[in-house]
Amino acid sequence: MHTIELRSDNCAGVAPEILAAVAAANTGSALAYGGDEWSARLQRRVAEVFECEHVAVFPVTTGTAANALSLSALCPPWGEVLCHETAHILRNECGATSMLGGGAVMRGLAGPDYRVSVEALQQAFDSTRWGDNHASQPSVLSLTSPTDFGTVYSVAEVTELAALAMSRGLRVHLDGARLANAIAALGCSPADLTWRAGVDVISLGATKNGALSTDAIVSFDPAVSAQLFYRVKRAGHVASKLRFQSAQLDAYLTDDLWLRLGARANEAMTRLAAGLTALQIELLAAPGANMVFARVEPALIQRLLDAAVLFYPMGPDTIRFVTSFQTTADDVDDVLARVQAAL
Repeated sequence: MHTIELRSDNCAGVAPEILAAVAAANTGSALAYGGDEWSARLQRRVAEVFECEHVAVFPVTTGTAANALSLSALCPPWGEVLCHETAHILRNECGATSMLGGGAVMRGLAGPDYRVSVEALQQAFDSTRWGDNHASQPSVLSLTSPTDFGTVYSVAEVTELAALAMSRGLRVHLDGARLANAIAALGCSPADLTWRAGVDVISLGATKNGALSTDAIVSFDPAVSAQLFYRVKRAGHVASKLRFQSAQLDAYLTDDLWLRLGARANEAMTRLAAGLTALQIELLAAPGANMVFARVEPALIQRLLDAAVLFYPMGPDTIRFVTSFQTTADDVDDVLARVQAAL
């Protein structure tokens, strides 16, 4: 029995178009540290895709670096980053933001479906001792979409939260580790979900969605971009052979490849979630993109592992499934048959 990969989209391979772009860049010599034609073309591509002339893009090697460096440029050391209590930057990045941000505090907020609510954000503002140097000052609102539980903020929700944050002088960051999945699910433009909604900086994920070895920071604020120019280098994320990262990202964003790959992963999850629901498996939240958590009997977990279904157990009775651009309809149907047999 062959194994079916549903542990993470990080486990997927590289999109053929991106491998071809890396191979095409592997000719001759090029100036190091971003002084090459591929990096210049990437800057133009990002400006075109996000419909923003003053945008800047900074390739980095990981999503953790993208988040922590973005937030370090947005938040002073005495500041506070507000995010959902389940956010990746709070739960799964080993304090990277606090380290690179000079000690910035992370504060988790509540909200249904794993999204920050307007009420929770307002409550955080109401409970803050503004102007008191004994208290960290809220400085950045960070949203994650899709969230770490697969739910998605609508454009209207991002816009409303960003407006409230800006009313108290906060900057807005979007953790877009799976941004392509969110945009494909919403059917909106990249600009509508980002700077037009009030977002200052995004962490642009690519590795989870077909890239080989790169994610990126995209900044819509020239003052923040000027900081990131030095912060990214200081953190060791300006690769000498940057052309190979830039070539990946340029191919990723060309002809909507990133959105097509994200849509493929989303479609596989829609099929999987519908099948699990039909089998009366309890889902913790309706998936808006390519990830779902399910509550099952503990004995079922081992039976599924024995049936060569790869997933992450997230607790004694909770499992996580993640589809990728490589997950096929046949894969999904095969998983559902194995789940039914295990039940």
